[in-house]
Amino acid sequence: MAQDLITQARAWLAEDPDAETRDELGKLIEARDTAELGARFAGTLQFGTAGLRGELGAGPMRMNRSVVIRAAAGLAAYLRAQGHGDGLVVIGYDARHKSADFARDTAAVMVGAGLRAALLPHPLPTPVLAFAIRHLGAVAGVEVTASHNPPRDNGYKVYLGDGSQIVPPADGGIAAQIDAVGSLHDVPRPRDGWQTLGDEVLEAYLERTDAVLSPGSPRTATVVHTALHGVGTNVVLAAWKRAGFPAPVLVEEQAEPDPDFPTVAFPNPEEPGAMDLAFAKAREARPDIVIANDPDADRCAVAVPDDTVDGGWRMLRGDEVGALLAAHLVHKGARGTFAESIVSSSLLGRIAEAAGLGYEETLTGFKWISRVDGLRYGYEEALGYCVDPDGVRDKDGITAALLVAELASELKAQGRTLSDLLDDLAVTHGLHATDQLSVRVEDLGVIADAMRRLREQPPVLLAGLRVVSAEDLTQGSERLPPTDGLRYHLDGAYTARVIVRPSGTEPKLKCYLEVVVPVAGASGLTDARARAAEVLSAVKRDLAAAAGI
Repeated sequence: MAQDLITQARAWLAEDPDAETRDELGKLIEARDTAELGARFAGTLQFGTAGLRGELGAGPMRMNRSVVIRAAAGLAAYLRAQGHGDGLVVIGYDARHKSADFARDTAAVMVGAGLRAALLPHPLPTPVLAFAIRHLGAVAGVEVTASHNPPRDNGYKVYLGDGSQIVPPADGGIAAQIDAVGSLHDVPRPRDGWQTLGDEVLEAYLERTDAVLSPGSPRTATVVHTALHGVGTNVVLAAWKRAGFPAPVLVEEQAEPDPDFPTVAFPNPEEPGAMDLAFAKAREARPDIVIANDPDADRCAVAVPDDTVDGGWRMLRGDEVGALLAAHLVHKGARGTFAESIVSSSLLGRIAEAAGLGYEETLTGFKWISRVDGLRYGYEEALGYCVDPDGVRDKDGITAALLVAELASELKAQGRTLSDLLDDLAVTHGLHATDQLSVRVEDLGVIADAMRRLREQPPVLLAGLRVVSAEDLTQGSERLPPTDGLRYHLDGAYTARVIVRPSGTEPKLKCYLEVVVPVAGASGLTDARARAAEVLSAVKRDLAAAAGI
């Protein structure tokens, strides 16, 4: 068994084009470290609707040049089989370790397969790549990024020519072609032949960002901005300058790309501590709002002044920002369909209904949201917002940030704030309070056990509320394809909803909670919030017990 593992590792080593991972793997072979080799050769990273994502390192269960070359060769074969043999593939990348190498390898494989390839000129936000696909008439796009994952990770996100991320059956078709790739020595990788674009695509994207704002709207909101060591700073500064907003005050320690993300444990605005430096800068600069982008700038986080919390600043939940943007777009006269993932707040449906707009729920992920017919606005609670689907059919943290700044400016002109508008929405539609129970695991079996336990012994009561319906989402429905998840609707003193699902991108079990509390006018908000917090806390406690986590 050990010798088979060593033989397998040596065969991989013989094909590895990267000196760094060859050296890493060679040392493991020399040390006969069968435990580590066993982990790296336990299978292969699976290509799915999130593309590829994993820890950097040598071997088929890690992200490395060998894995990326195989993925690119499989994608090229798929595109050729679909009749796109001479089509253009546009490739973008972030500033993580190995991202530029993976992007160049992808370009080389595409050219070697007879396709045309265009590489973005330097690390740029993911939405620029999503925009470039349709702008350039490409048949596919690849973004090398691990978004907000830890520093040791990287990933490979694939879009087709409509500018949307892949969904079934395309993911399965590409995966089958990847599996069919033989020796890497047989994958042609010329040294040149692809185009490296200039900044004209970025300029075209920035021209689109102007279009999300209303001509003549106020542009007075002051902002502290952090890119969390990612690629968002320069594009945000350029967009702000074009729009005529005051220049953002930058969190200097996090403004420049750094693949080691030295000031944060996880480069995700939602993670504890990630916003500490931004809040410190805000206490110094006293802006109207704080805006954070994740490292590839497709997500947007917003914080507001709040004297009731420690430090004086409160992060808005993704659902709160989602509702604010929806209300702002309605105010601006938006027409079309508003859409969200099933784990996001049902408040969006109330806002759309009141405005006479279409409304759709989709599975989690913008690969589904972006495909809604007549989409005008889409969001999901994980800080993702699509506010210009004709330009970027994906989440876009830059244009979302611009719209938030425009809304804050309009409210400022009225002597009001984002918090005031949230209060108005609660009084009109009921307080839609959300929370999340998220459990990060080392052993994925913990997640499988929790899902099995909930299926075998579904809860009948959570926080004293009756479970009036329990759906196993693996069964699918007329409106939703099958997915691994459970959805409960609760009723009693209040209505509530719970969705439990494994994360598609991280080793986490995620439970999304919502309770709706009626509000008797503005004077009832404080009491409604207290009651909602109590119910959410009790739901979280009872659900954890039911799932055994």
